[in-house]
Amino acid sequence: MEMPKNISTLIWTAVGGAVLCAVVGFTWGGWVTGGTASKESAAAARDAVVVALAPICVDRFNRQPDAATKITELSKASTWDRGNVIAKSGFATMPGAKDADSDVARACAEILANPPTPKT
Repeated sequence: MEMPKNISTLIWTAVGGAVLCAVVGFTWGGWVTGGTASKESAAAARDAVVVALAPICVDRFNRQPDAATKITELSKASTWDRGNVIAKSGFATMPGAKDADSDVARACAEILANPPTPKT
């Protein structure tokens, strides 16, 4: 079997095309490595848990007898400390958990301090 004279050019062209394809795919094509995909999926799952549990915390907070005065007190706290106030109150501690979830507490405090306006 005879090799073509320009085999070196063909091989280098194929290698260059593969590199170009990888560069375009990872920069503009949205490709990610397995590690990045794993981190992003873990973050998305964590965000979904917070989105699901924060309204439960808000409901538990609002069911206390003096909820209006507590919301006023919460609004007076600094924005960075509101999550700690909710965590210490116990409303961000979900049934079966030993401690309050800090992300849920922050989300709950944000909802309580800045209630969403209903759409008309």
